[in-house]
Amino acid sequence: MATGRRSMAERLPAQSLPSWRRAVLKVGSNLLAADGGGLTPRHAEALAAFIAQAHAHGRQLVLVSSGAVAAGRALLRQRAGDDLAARQALAALGQAPMIALWQSLSERPVAQVLLTHDDLRHRRRYLNARATLRELLRLSVLPVINENDTVAVDELKLGDNDNLAAIVAALVDADLLLIASDIDALYDADPRRNPNAVPIDRVPELTPEVMAMAGGSGSSVGTGGMRTKLEAAVKAGAAGIPTVLFDGRNAQTVAALAEDCLHGTLFEAPRSRMQARKYWLRHAPAAPGRIQVDDGAARALAGGRASLLPGGIVGIEGEFHRGDMVEIVDAARHPVARGLCQYGVAEVRRLAGRHSSEIDAVLGYSYGAEVVHRDDLVVLAETNR
Repeated sequence: MATGRRSMAERLPAQSLPSWRRAVLKVGSNLLAADGGGLTPRHAEALAAFIAQAHAHGRQLVLVSSGAVAAGRALLRQRAGDDLAARQALAALGQAPMIALWQSLSERPVAQVLLTHDDLRHRRRYLNARATLRELLRLSVLPVINENDTVAVDELKLGDNDNLAAIVAALVDADLLLIASDIDALYDADPRRNPNAVPIDRVPELTPEVMAMAGGSGSSVGTGGMRTKLEAAVKAGAAGIPTVLFDGRNAQTVAALAEDCLHGTLFEAPRSRMQARKYWLRHAPAAPGRIQVDDGAARALAGGRASLLPGGIVGIEGEFHRGDMVEIVDAARHPVARGLCQYGVAEVRRLAGRHSSEIDAVLGYSYGAEVVHRDDLVVLAETNR
């Protein structure tokens, strides 16, 4: 059957990857699990080489890696159970060797980041995770993300690193989601059971008919299947991020990615990332609070490329917390912009009019130089353009 899949892959037309500067790469358990148990670099080496080449071209990558449970199971001489508590224990055991594998293949420092879906739903945790990942990328570190399976009860039952990768892609404002799997594309039928299954190279829209093509999990060590990959593509697409699915076992396929050439399936996004982001920022409910800025800050924000710094703030109205959506108004209280605030109202009052370099001295800590970062801000005047 493996030979049949390779011959099918040869019929997949080469296509260009969407333009990208920052991407999230999800690697499944089957690509890391050794036949005798534990982890193997056999397929990871090519993926690590792709990551290195992307870095060499000034691109940024965030890695979402499965494999912790498989690695943990190999460390135990006795067979662990399959209940939730056993899987959580195996995940805790396997995190260290999984991170060690990626560090052994990376010339850059590797940072472990454990998340749950709840971390990404909670506004303050969301901003904390976002700020941490942004700083890691600025420092040229490779973030390796996994679910915090030891505490994520519901998420572990789903075993859903595909969907986690899509959420992370939106979190870091990625331009592309790459899913490395043990299958080379989406097929119109299960290629493991139907030798006549036809690979699909491009999916303009994830319709119910396309979703119906997904089968169950085909992995003996992982817990995801084609269904979760399509669900991930839906989530990424809603954020304006296209998704590509490719065979992570095929070194030539992986190497071609470094040349922006895809042999696999491209799931198009219904709108651009910027369009999706701006739409959400414009329409997300705002807190009952406003930040008033001076004329210089208002002009800078209206240009669409500036962050709101504390020095331009002249007044604060109402109440809001860190992570809330706030309105930004000019001296005449005309709306200028809106965005996610990095600081709460009491903190902004203390910082108003000060230089960003004073934040740590004034508060005793810092969430960043910006009160509202430009990536989390939309200019309201653009709604009429």
